[in-house]
Amino acid sequence: MPPPRTGVAEAVWLEADLDSVEENLALDEALLEEAHEGIAAGPVVRTWMAREPVVVVGSSSRLDEEIDRAACAREGVRIVRRPSGGLTVVLGPGCLMWSAVVPHPAGAPPIDRIHSDMLEPLRGSLAEMLAPAGIAVDRRGSSDLVAVRESVARKFSGNALRVRRHGVLYHGTLLDDFDIPLISRVLRHPPREPDYRRRRPHGEFVTNLNLGRAVLESLVRRAFGATPARADWPRDRVARLVCERYRRADWTHRL
Repeated sequence: MPPPRTGVAEAVWLEADLDSVEENLALDEALLEEAHEGIAAGPVVRTWMAREPVVVVGSSSRLDEEIDRAACAREGVRIVRRPSGGLTVVLGPGCLMWSAVVPHPAGAPPIDRIHSDMLEPLRGSLAEMLAPAGIAVDRRGSSDLVAVRESVARKFSGNALRVRRHGVLYHGTLLDDFDIPLISRVLRHPPREPDYRRRRPHGEFVTNLNLGRAVLESLVRRAFGATPARADWPRDRVARLVCERYRRADWTHRL
């Protein structure tokens, strides 16, 4: 599987075990800062999984349009806000998160190319794995990956991006063994949706892959050619961003 057309050095696999969703979101943004500032030598790819259910809203999401706050309180599900756009998602055990941060010294490419460069390698890697089971993998909407069986497309990966002049953060979900009914309990029907959804409720629209975390991580790593690994990460930047943004109620509830 060829690596994405980043135009920079080979991708590095980052191994970082952080405790909270807030820290993981801060790490994604810290890596983007390094890419934009010219500190990163090449793309950085990583995966992580929330240890408890958490609602994560997009940077411009309006909470009461997308979330049932009372249900979140009843379920004990926290709400946090990420640095990228897109609609609200629910994370937790069984939902693998993947992130790719790519420096672009000459300037970030157009949005359509970013979607293609990031999603096509992953789509191809997953398609090869799922084909023997009679499942096709396709891109739908602006940044979804779907499993297609008997002409029915169900989403297993929703993705979002943040673009700076010299760097791109692309990250998203891979539903594998997730509590899908929880999504319907804490999220409202989204205020906008891709045509292929056709007003389907959450439980009929999304699906699990049931491949296992180790398999999914290996597929992500192979998709982006992330052969060398590193364990160092920008701890000071992460700590600053957690304090400035991700653990602040005025950041999370500002819309």
